[in-house]
Amino acid sequence: MEIGVIGLGHMGIGIARNIAKAGHRLTVWNRDPAKTDALVAEGAVRAASPAEAAQGELVVTMLANDAAVEAVTFGEKGILQANSRAIHVSMSTIAPTLVTRLDTAHREAGMRFLSAPVFGRPDVAAAGALNIVAAGDADLIAACQPLFEAIGQRVFPVGDRPEQANIVKLSGNFMILAAVESFAEAMALGEKNGVAPATFVEVMTETLFGGRSHRVYGEILAEQRFRPAGFTAPLGLKDMNLVASLANDSRVPMPVLGVIRDHLLSAMAREGEDLDWSGLALAVRADAGL
Repeated sequence: MEIGVIGLGHMGIGIARNIAKAGHRLTVWNRDPAKTDALVAEGAVRAASPAEAAQGELVVTMLANDAAVEAVTFGEKGILQANSRAIHVSMSTIAPTLVTRLDTAHREAGMRFLSAPVFGRPDVAAAGALNIVAAGDADLIAACQPLFEAIGQRVFPVGDRPEQANIVKLSGNFMILAAVESFAEAMALGEKNGVAPATFVEVMTETLFGGRSHRVYGEILAEQRFRPAGFTAPLGLKDMNLVASLANDSRVPMPVLGVIRDHLLSAMAREGEDLDWSGLALAVRADAGL
């Protein structure tokens, strides 16, 4: 297939490389053109604009926030000006309300849109082992299978409305940070009473909490390895703010969410914004006098 990738950050670069490795024709665009150099040297085509990147069969966007997605879609020489039948596969973690707008705008422009955010840190993206949450028309999900096979290990269809995928993604990110928050609190309790963090993590992950999030983040917390960030604290806060907006609109109380947001803010205020999102544990430790 001919596939464009827009956004070559920590996640996008791994996705793009795996698309090329699978034998697809790859076109890339990034706001900073220098980030396309390595892929172009490996055989990719550099697009001059998002619209040019959307001239193939599929165009993937993997961008940091709503504003970036809006810019490459609605802006000058954006995706909606591509005059093509490409399927826009949005893999960014963005507001469900924006996803609904994007779906409507693509239909009005005679284009097609699918929401397919992913679970997995940059190392998982590089390994081609992402879990993909897809929502939209079933025929579009089927048409994107070659892409999904190149970058992921499993696809989870969650509904026929594109925003449903982003609701699942945001809820999942909340659950990850809720796990980090509870792990950090429990580790602080143990540490203040003489239990080594690594020992506590081993017991928990080998008995009651053996899932990937607890194993990955338990090790990070025990080692206090919050740099370099796999996913930065500001991006984590952005996601939690999106969850808060969704919860408010849905009239769903989420008291744990407030604790997580406060600890993210506190950790960033103390330690800077290059911190991994799991660095909220530093705020937990500080509150505990550690």
